[in-house]
Amino acid sequence: MRTKVIVFLLAAAVAASAGWILFQRGEAPSPIARITRDGVLLEEIGLDQVDRPRSFALEDGSGSNTVTVERGRICISEADCPDQICVRQGWISDGTVPIVCLPHRLMIEIVGGGAFDGGAG
Repeated sequence: MRTKVIVFLLAAAVAASAGWILFQRGEAPSPIARITRDGVLLEEIGLDQVDRPRSFALEDGSGSNTVTVERGRICISEADCPDQICVRQGWISDGTVPIVCLPHRLMIEIVGGGAFDGGAG
């Protein structure tokens, strides 16, 4: 009899813990675009806080990239690199694939936002 009570209490505790984990409602962090050059952070932009579209240039000795930001997404709209892969990649809005401009050593990645990031698999 005592064993049945212990097993029942243990099963109830496991079920309650599983229910709490499954139904827990936490806010996902808002997506943040991190712009880096050679691993050095240049700027962080909260994509949910963008009120109106804007563009800005990032220049260094190797060239120039124009970054365009809208609410929830970001892209490189212009670049003076020869291959234009970063421009052709288009808009990103989650952390699955970063934008990379190898000639200018520039990377834009999105972290947070509740979506899986590139490292999550």
